[in-house]
Amino acid sequence: MKRTLYDAEHDLFRHSVRGFIAKELVPHHEEWERAGIVDRSLFTKAGAQGFLAMAAPTEHGGGGVRDFRYNAVIAEEIQRAGVNAAGLGWTLHNDICLPYFLSLASPEQQARWLPGICSGELITAIAMTEPAIGSDLASMTTSAALDGDHYVVNGSKTFITNGINADLVITAVKTDPTQRHAGMSLLVIERGMPGFERGRNLDKIGMHAQDTAELFFADVSVPVANRLGDEGSGFRSLVDKLPQERLSIAVTAVAAARQALDITLDYVKERTAFGQPIGSFQNSRFRLAEMATEIEIAQTFVDRSVLALNDGALTAEEAAMAKWWCTELQKRVVDTCVQLHGGYGYMAEYPIARAYADARITTIYGGTTEIMKEIIGRSLGV
Repeated sequence: MKRTLYDAEHDLFRHSVRGFIAKELVPHHEEWERAGIVDRSLFTKAGAQGFLAMAAPTEHGGGGVRDFRYNAVIAEEIQRAGVNAAGLGWTLHNDICLPYFLSLASPEQQARWLPGICSGELITAIAMTEPAIGSDLASMTTSAALDGDHYVVNGSKTFITNGINADLVITAVKTDPTQRHAGMSLLVIERGMPGFERGRNLDKIGMHAQDTAELFFADVSVPVANRLGDEGSGFRSLVDKLPQERLSIAVTAVAAARQALDITLDYVKERTAFGQPIGSFQNSRFRLAEMATEIEIAQTFVDRSVLALNDGALTAEEAAMAKWWCTELQKRVVDTCVQLHGGYGYMAEYPIARAYADARITTIYGGTTEIMKEIIGRSLGV
């Protein structure tokens, strides 16, 4: 079935992105994996090529095009090149953080921050999760007490993607601790603010090149001018932005599954056992057929969801469907591909082994599979 999501301009964009990844990511990937962090130059180089903040206004250095298909192209090409961990911070910057600055920032805030976001000189992150809470955001304890024209922020966050590299951290805080959802606000905490400290670059089982950090706030003075949106509107803002975040994860998951299948097809055609390629055995063909079919079905739903997002019609429930189904599919596909590789699939030098470790987190971040099913289930009236 011919894929119809993209137009000619997206194909040209893909060609440019593919060349950029081959030149600027692939040669450095092993180094970044060992270091546990990508070089900041990745962002400035991507910004110089127009691969950051494509949806931002041109007067601030963006592309001026609100079309999520360009974001999807980047996610797909990162997976195609097998450098998922090196690219995640890039997609987080574009797909997840940028929308907050576009829809919630005042003209003054946009003039202050968007040029750096577009150029890659200001790397972004979003901090919601705390050591004692995961999905239960309303129970967060990071506080922001108003003191004149500043908030005084105390608390901590963990599992923050881009946490080491970030210059601007969209931070969910409690401005009214007596309230649950209605007491949350969003503050942009900037690199260098006194009292803002970064903890460990966390040692993960996969996604090694992606810096994931602990953040600590001790009497950090944050200007009221750094608040995104109204006080108390933080939870609603997070909920409004989560569908795009979850669709971004789904796009990446399908692309990762497809890349794992492609790697495995090459392997099973070359590897022989009992005098014939292992891909020619009936069990292998059946498993490959199952994966190819499920990937095509998932791709169709994701492509439809991308168009719905562009039209402003993607619902929270549809995004949840895409997120949980595609990430669970990614896990199943990669696991099966490791099995088809046999013992070599467990060797770290093989790309499928890295894909296996990288895939495990996807059903957890951005909302666990269980939370996604809860969102969908509630919409069914049960």
